[in-house]
Amino acid sequence: MVERQLRRRGIRDERVLAAMARVPRELFVPEQLRDHAYADGALSIGFDQTISQPYVVAAMAELLGLDGDERVLDVGTGSGYAAAVLAELADEVVSIERIPELARRAGTALAAAGHPEVDVRVGDGTLGAPDRAPFHAISVAAAAPEIPPALYAQLVDGGRLVLPRGSRHAQRLLLVVKTREGPAERASVPCRFVPLVGQQGFEA
Repeated sequence: MVERQLRRRGIRDERVLAAMARVPRELFVPEQLRDHAYADGALSIGFDQTISQPYVVAAMAELLGLDGDERVLDVGTGSGYAAAVLAELADEVVSIERIPELARRAGTALAAAGHPEVDVRVGDGTLGAPDRAPFHAISVAAAAPEIPPALYAQLVDGGRLVLPRGSRHAQRLLLVVKTREGPAERASVPCRFVPLVGQQGFEA
């Protein structure tokens, strides 16, 4: 996976590549799909949600540019896989999931993968986690029509936010850096995520 799907497609951050190699992806997919855990594609985890393909998880982590001592917010826990990768790269990870059963499963998988310290919460991810803010980086694993203001407000100055922005059916991965002049944006690869549902996202 690391050599064929990530390095060959342009992922260069060696810390991200090493993290992707360490996290056992099979722990985060339904048992009946574990033979396909490392396939180059998204997989269903139930509740109309998916675990993102490995390349997308790596690309988002690389855009965040983590050094290892950051506090990171992961919006849209889903399977918990991206939170596990982020936990390999940062000091603290808070992860928010709106579907209680997925949050429960993710917590179990994260513990099995060696990351019981990840703070998995049930709630509206578009509102972030103000009690743990500010964050050095925020990763959003669901598509939003615009940058949720609450998430941007919870970044430190110079902090980075990565999210898919666009319609429910087509988006581009966006890197947003918080500056004194306002959000500095850089669009990246086309992508397709499930919609970010919440007060500052799409309606259910």
